Amino acid sequence: MNGRAGRTGSAAFLTGCAALGLVGSLLGLSVLGAVDRAQDVAPVGLVTTLRTDRVPPEYLNWIERAGRLCEEVGAPLVAAQIEAESGWDPNAVSPAHAEGLSQFIPGTWATWGVDAAGKDGGEPDGVADPFTPGDAIMTQARYDCWLADKVEKMNVGGDPTRLILAAYNAGPGAVERFGGVPPFLETQGYVARIIASMSTYTGGEPAEAGGSFGDRVVANARKWLGTPYSWGGGGPEGPGLGFAQGADTVGFDCSSLVQNAVYHASGGSVLLPRVSQLQVTSGQAVARDDLRPGDVIGFRLNGSYDHIGIYIGQGQFIHAPKTGDVVKINDLDEPYYAGKQQKVRRFG
Repeated sequence: MNGRAGRTGSAAFLTGCAALGLVGSLLGLSVLGAVDRAQDVAPVGLVTTLRTDRVPPEYLNWIERAGRLCEEVGAPLVAAQIEAESGWDPNAVSPAHAEGLSQFIPGTWATWGVDAAGKDGGEPDGVADPFTPGDAIMTQARYDCWLADKVEKMNVGGDPTRLILAAYNAGPGAVERFGGVPPFLETQGYVARIIASMSTYTGGEPAEAGGSFGDRVVANARKWLGTPYSWGGGGPEGPGLGFAQGADTVGFDCSSLVQNAVYHASGGSVLLPRVSQLQVTSGQAVARDDLRPGDVIGFRLNGSYDHIGIYIGQGQFIHAPKTGDVVKINDLDEPYYAGKQQKVRRFG
């Protein structure tokens, strides 16, 4: 650590994925969404329910305790950070001399280190040690909570979880200076990686393993039917608060719904780009006449493939259409959609 599409005129497209895709393209979004300002401000929302089977049992109690330290920092966030920082290795030391599970550099540890446990995981032993898991985990949560308070006071806008992660990696000064997640590839990649990883640590039943990959994509999309459309909202971690016209709505836009469904169908191994224009360049190209359930369909609305959905069979697709609407099912032979140029991609 270092410190969517409407049936109305083109103007209406600025309420949906067309606008988001255009913004994302202009900003040069990477495969991880790492250099997209829109991705930076698409909130995650607080996730507190932990998948206990994902955490090494010797650290479970500490992760759960750390997730209760403040309301802005949940246990899945703490766990996902540790996975990214050290891969759950309590003896890890980076080339920059960051130490332990949570990878604190000595100077930061000297200020924030807490004696929460002994080396055996028992009572405090009088020494704050970055290589002692209990000390490292509780110090990490303490520091995350301080960062949560600090970024809130900056009033820079954006999702608090992303800002906390950015500040953890690059330092709060960088977040304040750039008015959000800094344009550092390392930091933006770090934020994107942990946001995606959080979903694997979030409580609930794992996605069904049965059926084909395409069937799983459809099943993961169907569970969000009725979820509000939110411009810029959502991602692999689930529905999220959007920005601009989506700032008051927790939900998905077209591309984040696709990203979420494919991510969970793959068990977390496939993370698509954040915007539709890039999603239609990923995976395997498929002829329109060879559509199978789970295939992703991009629609060219305003000069680019700025809307996207998931084919579910019987000539239907599921998508997040536009502001004011919800995740729903439409027919591909409806005149509006049938008259648009389309691209089909397959994953898995």
